[in-house]
Amino acid sequence: MDKREIRIAEMRVLPADNNDMIVEGYAIVFDQPTVLYEYDGVQYKEVIARGALDGADMRDVPFKYNHSDNIMVMARTRNKTLSLTVDDKGLFIRANLAPTTAGKDLYTLIDRRDIDKMSFSFTVQTDSYDRATHTRTIQKFKRIYDVAAVDMPAYDQTSISARSYFDTQREAEARAAAELAARKKRLIIATYF
Repeated sequence: MDKREIRIAEMRVLPADNNDMIVEGYAIVFDQPTVLYEYDGVQYKEVIARGALDGADMRDVPFKYNHSDNIMVMARTRNKTLSLTVDDKGLFIRANLAPTTAGKDLYTLIDRRDIDKMSFSFTVQTDSYDRATHTRTIQKFKRIYDVAAVDMPAYDQTSISARSYFDTQREAEARAAAELAARKKRLIIATYF
């Protein structure tokens, strides 16, 4: 049986004008070594390789708090209240939290920055270990079981936070403008070269 593991990242909330409780952040960051533990002065590290999520099973991923099965699920990919996007930085999540007491509490704690990190639980398909640097590199994940807002992260580079509706719209417009500019540039290059 595959050993299920957990790692941590940062997140933020996005308040919206329609009472949605949107949080977003990076549950996984690529190519960022993190020290998992230290023993006798030796640091044991882990890094997630770019491409590690290619082919990973992410069909039904719930969003939780501290990976707890004792607290209700806050959002889920299956019903499209949680979206997972792999980009150059890592695994970006965007969740519309359930308007339950637990969902409202979690949103408030993220908005206040009491909770600002994320985690994910997973099984590994392929990894390697460099004895000289004491670094495990995860090349391929087999499955992502959940993503979670957490108190204590393994990967300090992760994030989650709340953002305003207008900040979200402005960023979406900026991304769209940047994509349009990149397409125009590729078209010009293709036309003249």
